[in-house]
Amino acid sequence: MNANEAARTGEFLRILISCLWNKPAGASTRTLMDSIAAAARLTVEESSLVPGTAGICRYEVTTRQAMITLEKAGWLLHENDCWLLTDAGRLVCKDFRDAADFYTESRRVVQDLDLVKPAARLTTEYARGMARQQIHAYLQSLPRHEFRSLVRDLLVSLGCTPYWVAPADKQRGRVDLVVLPDPLDAGVQILVQIRNDGSALSAESLQMLAAETHPGNRLLCICPAGFSEQALHFASTQAPARLLLMDLERFSRLWIEQYPKLPAEARQRFPLEAIHFLAPAE
Repeated sequence: MNANEAARTGEFLRILISCLWNKPAGASTRTLMDSIAAAARLTVEESSLVPGTAGICRYEVTTRQAMITLEKAGWLLHENDCWLLTDAGRLVCKDFRDAADFYTESRRVVQDLDLVKPAARLTTEYARGMARQQIHAYLQSLPRHEFRSLVRDLLVSLGCTPYWVAPADKQRGRVDLVVLPDPLDAGVQILVQIRNDGSALSAESLQMLAAETHPGNRLLCICPAGFSEQALHFASTQAPARLLLMDLERFSRLWIEQYPKLPAEARQRFPLEAIHFLAPAE
């Protein structure tokens, strides 16, 4: 990589790191790529597709290869399509003010550790990201009563017993389902509320829900748009298993894990298919 290429890659990484700097919960690959595309004034060549990479633009290939390098250097953390800037990465950012020097240093660290990964990983990462986006878009498009049915199917596969399910035309009220975690223990109920208004659930709303839930019961709040950082903090301060949060990422992950246990009717409502890719050697 020549100096101009390193400088351009460094520019992409500067945008990426700026995006991650104030996001302790991280950001998805797609969010980061879109941020770069919006801020970097891509050339025609950088915006063009790379043959044989399932529709990945050249700037994405360049950036994703650099992200893999930063991950192996310990400066980025990647899990379930969520990228986070590590404490080590923050320290190095302060030491290397120039983005190109920052990237060059990460390549040197990786080469010293002999941890360079093959570019074939980009295809599988891109496929995972596209699959996740497709699944999330499908779930977010479902009417409330249909998504409620999926939640019921998932909870049954996890061993819960439905006690009450809101009718399809229900528009008011906070509770969508009531399930028993143990069919022999009728004294404990899990009250399930689905919040699918398109916005992340705030701490104030979560505190109100928790206050209205009997101390002997549990509250499972499912919000496709996720939860604010304050809401996550509030949930972490509650008694274990009393307040449970589930976003689309956790819901879809549990659905995949429970897929073999789901009845045929449930699999027809939310069908999935496994597709195998060549796994690059670590």
